[in-house]
Amino acid sequence: MGIYNAHLLEVLHQQKLAIWLESSLQIKQAGGMQRGKTDKVDAQRIAQYALRFRDQIRLWEPPREVIQKLTLLSAARQRLNQAYNLLAVPISEQETFISKSLQKTLKSSVSKSLVALKAEQKAVEQQIDELIQADGRLKELFELMVSVPGIGPVIATELLIATNEMQTINDPKKLACHAGVAPFEYRSGSSIRGKTKVSHQARKRLKSLIHMGNMSAIQVKGDLQDYYVRKLGEGKHTMLVLNAVRNKLIHRVCAVVRRGEKYDKNYTPVLA
Repeated sequence: MGIYNAHLLEVLHQQKLAIWLESSLQIKQAGGMQRGKTDKVDAQRIAQYALRFRDQIRLWEPPREVIQKLTLLSAARQRLNQAYNLLAVPISEQETFISKSLQKTLKSSVSKSLVALKAEQKAVEQQIDELIQADGRLKELFELMVSVPGIGPVIATELLIATNEMQTINDPKKLACHAGVAPFEYRSGSSIRGKTKVSHQARKRLKSLIHMGNMSAIQVKGDLQDYYVRKLGEGKHTMLVLNAVRNKLIHRVCAVVRRGEKYDKNYTPVLA
């Protein structure tokens, strides 16, 4: 339903109705092989799904208002970044292919727009920071997350949104699956020996940010860089090792939140 979904949820919640929010893909795949599609048929399939899986019902609760505001501001920041890059990147890329006079003309034609977009970016960044700092729970979670090497403010903000401030998802394996970095096997008997790979069904924005944090982490001296270099030296595939580092970042975020303590690179687990 796109953006209308939010309005419908708000109205239903105001009426104090029990809401079961489910993925359309989940309903489709649970129905097995299907042919044809109409509104009437879709309604029947949704009703059948609800009847079959009524013992697994998960009632929806709206996130706190501060999370809703944070979601909107984060989306605005993303759109501003995209708009800025849409103008700035082509100008810089074609610098070596065109004359200096033409390059100067092109730069001047978008300079005001770039300055305005940069100012808007800073304004949204400030609003996000003020929103987080003004809420005790978000501030605590945010500071714990950014203490992990490789996890910056943008990634921490997206994690707060994606996990509903670590309430909807707090298990590292589930979070890794949600972010699309959990590896899955593809094997059956002796005939099918597919490669272990990640699923494309993921929160793309979170996956992209985790990857950026991952690339930042392996550039800095530390255990993650050592792990990356060691595994490459053992002959492991580059993307396999990078994905393993992504998982380590997610596990560390969940660990510091669970313990309520900032990341300590010298931390030693106590074994019973």
